[in-house]
Amino acid sequence: MKPQPALSPAQIDFTDPAAPLAPAFGDVYHSRAGALEQARHVFLGANDLPARWAGRQNFVILETGFGLGNNFLATWHAWAQDPARCQTLSFISIEKHPLRLADLQQAHLHSALPELAAQLCQAWPALTPNLHRLEFAAARVQLLLCLGDAQAWLRELVAEVDAFYLDGFNPKQNPEMWDRHLLKGLARLAAPGASAASWSVAPQLREGLATAGFSVERQRGFANKGGMCVARFTPRHAIQKPAARLALAPQARQALIIGAGLGGAACAWALAERGIRSTVLDAQARPAMLASGNPGGLYHGTLNPDDGLHARFNRACALETERVLQRLPAMPWHQRGLLRVETSRDLAQMQALIERLGLPPNYVRAMLQDEASARSGLRLGAPAWFYPGGGALPPAAYVAALLQASGAEQKFGCKVARVKRQGGLWQAWSGDGQLLGEAPLLVLAGGQQGQALLQDLAPGLPLMAQRGQISHIEASATRPLLPVAGLGYAIADQSAGLWCGATNQDGDLRAELLDEDHAHNQAQFARLANLDAAEAAKLQVSGGRVGWRLATPDRLPLVGGLPHLDSQGQPMLAEQLRFIPRQAGLGICTGFGSRGIGWAALCAQVLAAQISGEPCPLEASLLDAIDPARFAVRAQRKQG
Repeated sequence: MKPQPALSPAQIDFTDPAAPLAPAFGDVYHSRAGALEQARHVFLGANDLPARWAGRQNFVILETGFGLGNNFLATWHAWAQDPARCQTLSFISIEKHPLRLADLQQAHLHSALPELAAQLCQAWPALTPNLHRLEFAAARVQLLLCLGDAQAWLRELVAEVDAFYLDGFNPKQNPEMWDRHLLKGLARLAAPGASAASWSVAPQLREGLATAGFSVERQRGFANKGGMCVARFTPRHAIQKPAARLALAPQARQALIIGAGLGGAACAWALAERGIRSTVLDAQARPAMLASGNPGGLYHGTLNPDDGLHARFNRACALETERVLQRLPAMPWHQRGLLRVETSRDLAQMQALIERLGLPPNYVRAMLQDEASARSGLRLGAPAWFYPGGGALPPAAYVAALLQASGAEQKFGCKVARVKRQGGLWQAWSGDGQLLGEAPLLVLAGGQQGQALLQDLAPGLPLMAQRGQISHIEASATRPLLPVAGLGYAIADQSAGLWCGATNQDGDLRAELLDEDHAHNQAQFARLANLDAAEAAKLQVSGGRVGWRLATPDRLPLVGGLPHLDSQGQPMLAEQLRFIPRQAGLGICTGFGSRGIGWAALCAQVLAAQISGEPCPLEASLLDAIDPARFAVRAQRKQG
């Protein structure tokens, strides 16, 4: 997916509260006869809801214009009131011109569903061009809000849709929303027997749906509308789903997870939200003792001039982490807000970049050197990026909170020597032949110590262990008020000192603390805090910690299914990642490098969606960027 252009938030005229107007399109957001009533008649009624979701595990709806959110609220309310409702409801909605929070709140000042509307407003995301995953009703209702152009998003969505809500402003004023190419994109996402409905009966809509494989009819419209469009997906030929998009374990209700660090804990939590109970195995005596065991760690987004894969992925992860941390119990300590020092741009250039990318201030701000210094408590030597949703926390406490939320069974001192699939179950065995656990679903999230298990299941994965040493500076007169990063980072401890670091050495297995690494970290902090020689000399290192991160050459994680192996034990590949068949009941979530806190939540949600077959909370281009098979495909292309 090419980077989306900067978002242009909606401009709304509320002069007539019964029918808010979009001046740019010369059209109202909903009928004066009532937004919720219109949603119930047109979108729920014509899609035969709630009857069609009765007894289902998951039901998926795709809406082509979120607008004020009334269609979502009406659907959520109908689901909540239905005793035969599906276990989970996935509602995907695309919006090119999203509302600012203040406008959303005004739109629902007198909502007939005030509690649901208030929850929607409370969860409303930063207006960045991302796929935002919002959860309601104890995670049983999921809103995937895609901000940006509808045609671009329809190419990027990974979902199987049961019902389409075709909404948008009048086709005469907004022809892009009713374009035949857009409507043709629905067919790729449609589940067998999918339905579609719209208040419009415009010829281009009916003809476009028919061309896309829908049988179209006209029914009585709502209020003063003479008709509405109702359609059923009846293609001439069955559409085959790409092999890599098939659910890894759609019937599994038990999982075996190897690794009790950030990746394993997050996977247990994400699977629990889908009704899958996990047993977590770890060789250590308790959770988060290896790479996830540092006393503190950072999480934050990033940005770059071309808004490339890394920036978009890191932004999506940061937004999800911020949302998750708001729902989990409070950490023993949690420093909110993070500054990242900028060394190559001045403030004007930083602000110009933010404006060009269209990133809002509740995601990132450019700060003057003086303001950044005052906020950080350090005498910074340059302006800085401020990420209000970033911060620092103790990773072990985050792991504990995720495990507690998951309700997973935890088994420690269990070193897994090998795994195998037997009779539809994945089994984990110790080195002395003891069966440690078995389940229809196996998730490998073991970090560096789990690397050996991948040699047979996924030969050739280019994973590397990175040694990292952090240093503790005791009773420092120079101490950050909130986390500061740049070349290195600094986090205040809970007394009078700070932690700083970290070194990064590929393949270095030395476990002892090294004086030269302490000196490196000390010097790095002195530069970050802009200390003179006399101030730097007063810094006293009082301890540290060594850990090993598991990373990939492209500095992105490994998340997803592993390719089937041929008779020689080599991965079965295809030219495109989505056509590669995957091993049933097997997933991987690892390779987080130094970004475990910030990546774990979204990566786990992505893997859980791939396991269950639910809509993926990440666009296809980013899904390909973290696919475990990507390195094998790249190698094959080079050889070819």
